[in-house]
Amino acid sequence: MEGATARQTGSDGEPTRDDEARGEPVCRARAAETDGAADALAVRVADAVIPDAVGDKAAVRRRLARIAAYVLSFGMLGLAVFVLARTFMHIDVGELRAAVAETSGERIALAFLFTAVSFLALTGYDALALRQLKLHVPYRIAALASFTSYAISFTLGFPIITAGTVRYWIYATRGLSAGKVASLTVIAGLTFWLGMVLIIGLGFLVRGAGIAHLDHLDPFLNRAIGAAVIAVLVGYLVWTARGRRRATIQGFKLELPGFRLTAGQLLLGFVDLCAAAATLYALLAPPRAIDYITFVAVYVFGSLLGIASNAPGGIGVFEATMLKTVPAHSQASLFAALLMFRIIYYLVPFVLALALLGAHEAVKRWTGLRASIGGDDDDDPEGDTTG
Repeated sequence: MEGATARQTGSDGEPTRDDEARGEPVCRARAAETDGAADALAVRVADAVIPDAVGDKAAVRRRLARIAAYVLSFGMLGLAVFVLARTFMHIDVGELRAAVAETSGERIALAFLFTAVSFLALTGYDALALRQLKLHVPYRIAALASFTSYAISFTLGFPIITAGTVRYWIYATRGLSAGKVASLTVIAGLTFWLGMVLIIGLGFLVRGAGIAHLDHLDPFLNRAIGAAVIAVLVGYLVWTARGRRRATIQGFKLELPGFRLTAGQLLLGFVDLCAAAATLYALLAPPRAIDYITFVAVYVFGSLLGIASNAPGGIGVFEATMLKTVPAHSQASLFAALLMFRIIYYLVPFVLALALLGAHEAVKRWTGLRASIGGDDDDDPEGDTTG
């Protein structure tokens, strides 16, 4: 759950050859939203407070944007630590252990099932991006790259380094350049954000009254916000259906997916996030005091705050948001569900991803060794005829 520096791009939507020569396999995908907001704020601040005598206002704006992003991230993280510390002080450790022990095997099995569905949808992110870029890569390779990159970046954070490196390591063996991997990551990131926007819009529109108890806004205003978000999505879909769809995203000039692929992006993002939310929802102690649709909207909001904080997997910020917004019978039961969610949705896929990467590397080395041995045999096809 990515500060970005815009780069010069080629006419085909890839970074220039100089970028590829430097081996930049990564794009700046998910943190684009945070940095974009910080840039907009920095422009206004710079125009208001920077004297006209200053020549390079753009450099000052970039510095202000970075400072604003750091302040926002550390502020959110500090607030989350404060909330978690206060919550944990009021939780009895024995009650927490009892809440974990009372979690039935059926609820844990459901959590694993929804986790599998979520990561299966995530593999579609790369598959759709490859189709948009007209790249022919077997689905098993795309699934491996997508699953391992997301599982590792979700846990370790720093997706620019972790997810980008894993993707490039796998796709480079299939002949994909650093620029193509970067473009793929941008389009895959767009799938994630489209799913988030769709869920927020539907949640506010359908459950405006339920969300009003959490955000303390009038239900009508919540529904109006939801309707406006859905209207923006519909407008985007109409735009994608009208021919060429050139856009510059984080310095990349790309042709965005058309109507059919965009609809697929919306569906995949929706399924992924709903399944991820269902993982945590299944772990909540019954009877649950919040309905699933409202819970999904709250989950996505917590995920957004976690991404904005730049903490690995949104850890701390996400938990604090859920503890403050999700009604539960006791804080201990909710905290227990969050702990198990971290293990099932983050830790288990992370360990599996490491195992798959190790197996992939072992197979690659063994195949290379067999090929080299076979090549040596071919050098002397008739064998040793002496003696």
